[in-house]
Amino acid sequence: MNTAPATLVPSLELPRLRVISPPREDRPPRPEAQGLVLTEELAAEIARESERLESASPQDILRWVTNRFAPRFTMATAFGPEGMVLIHMLAEIAPQTPIFNLDTGYQFKETLELREEVKRRYGISVEMKRAETSVEEYERQNGGPVYRTNPDQCCFDRKVKVLQQAVVGMHAWASAIRRDQSPDRAAAPIVGWDKKFNVVKVSPLANWTKQKVWAFITQHNIPYNPLHDQGYTSIGCWPCTRAVLLGEDERAGRWSGFGKTECGLHSK
Repeated sequence: MNTAPATLVPSLELPRLRVISPPREDRPPRPEAQGLVLTEELAAEIARESERLESASPQDILRWVTNRFAPRFTMATAFGPEGMVLIHMLAEIAPQTPIFNLDTGYQFKETLELREEVKRRYGISVEMKRAETSVEEYERQNGGPVYRTNPDQCCFDRKVKVLQQAVVGMHAWASAIRRDQSPDRAAAPIVGWDKKFNVVKVSPLANWTKQKVWAFITQHNIPYNPLHDQGYTSIGCWPCTRAVLLGEDERAGRWSGFGKTECGLHSK
């Protein structure tokens, strides 16, 4: 009896399906959006490390903070002499560190040109963080330049609020302040908790002097703002900055006539 050969049916392997769960409102936020919580353990660590690093070099302080918090460590700079010193150090220690500038829209052209020099010299692109409104929109909304009538409000809107957004997702940031610059900075720790921005704040140059900063700049041929050679000892926005007179405090040229020496980033 002839038996017809069986028809072979090719085996079809169905693709595996990946089950995607629907989004849930009770899920934790994405890791990159999570902030840092000041626990008792973290507070103790901050106090301990600040005391330990009090006599350390700025380079050692930067090594500690980058090892401890990177990639959630950042630095803000206004391209002042202290900031340029830290940029020079970070270029050697941790060049991948994100560095940003709070661009108010009122900066001197010399300051903006220095940003380009940083890129040429160190290969570091400093990110410009800006307010939601342009200078023109901001002044139109407020009936004119706010810095003339309420510089505290102008600084808050175009610097403090911008920094609040710039450090979202970060756990630590570095500032270039020195203790001898102003009464508000006199008690600045090397490592502290910045309750205004809910991050760890590290000030590697807190116990340096102006003379030490400039000696380091000269020794390493670090670029700096040419306005410093014209009597501008502290440089911020052009409408609120002037050269200082002989015998004046180094921050006397900031907000002259308003009895104001801080923009709000470093005040309590």
